Amino acid sequence: MPDDATAVPSAWGVLTRATTTLTSGETLVHDWYGTSGADVEDGDPELMLRATEAGAAAALLPRVAAFFADRSGWHRRATDAVVAEFSTDTPTSDELDEAAEDLVLQTVEVLPAGDVVLHLDDSCGQHFLDGYWPAVRFDAADAVAEVSVEA
Repeated sequence: MPDDATAVPSAWGVLTRATTTLTSGETLVHDWYGTSGADVEDGDPELMLRATEAGAAAALLPRVAAFFADRSGWHRRATDAVVAEFSTDTPTSDELDEAAEDLVLQTVEVLPAGDVVLHLDDSCGQHFLDGYWPAVRFDAADAVAEVSVEA
């Protein structure tokens, strides 16, 4: 493990440098700090801070705090953006409400420039094909910058 793998304490748990151990025994060290699924309380999203050093990861914590200060507002803006992006007509309030309920927040990713990406899961399987999920990137000014589908 590299020296920069120091844990980063936060109000949301201890963030550590992400790793994956392959079946061969080799350990891959990723370019982010985060919480693992086992460390996340039920209903809370995983956190992913795009940084390779503990100090850089700690510097992103204010963006995490900004998210958690209005978690429901960020989530609703993200789900509304997904519906708007993939609708051919102006979405109805019922469609927006349904998406807000069905698209569950899985991961909050904070990028070095301060962008925040919310990765959502289609909890009912009615909106996206299995293995695909929507992601919404907010810029450093908290405006929706991009809506994408990831696999």
